[in-house]
Amino acid sequence: MPEDTDVSRGPVVTPVRVVIGLCLVAPFVAMLWVGSYAKADPTFIGIPFFYWYQMAWVLISTVLTVIAYQLWQRDQRGRAAHSAAASTPKGGESR
Repeated sequence: MPEDTDVSRGPVVTPVRVVIGLCLVAPFVAMLWVGSYAKADPTFIGIPFFYWYQMAWVLISTVLTVIAYQLWQRDQRGRAAHSAAASTPKGGESR
């Protein structure tokens, strides 16, 4: 059975992918840590902290997801360009 030994694809874990992962995990951590927001004060326009904190994370999650998507697209374009450059012969000659 042939194995995929193409090393030109680059490392799987890169700093950009770590940032993408953090952008996607941050909202889950913030919402699962209930003790940090299970209180009524401070209120915002009469809304207890418990509720407006969660609604703020809806917006924050949207922004973080958009950032993660844009980073992913840039990473994929970079990998495709690197792969295309690696597959062309050196010196621009094709025989």
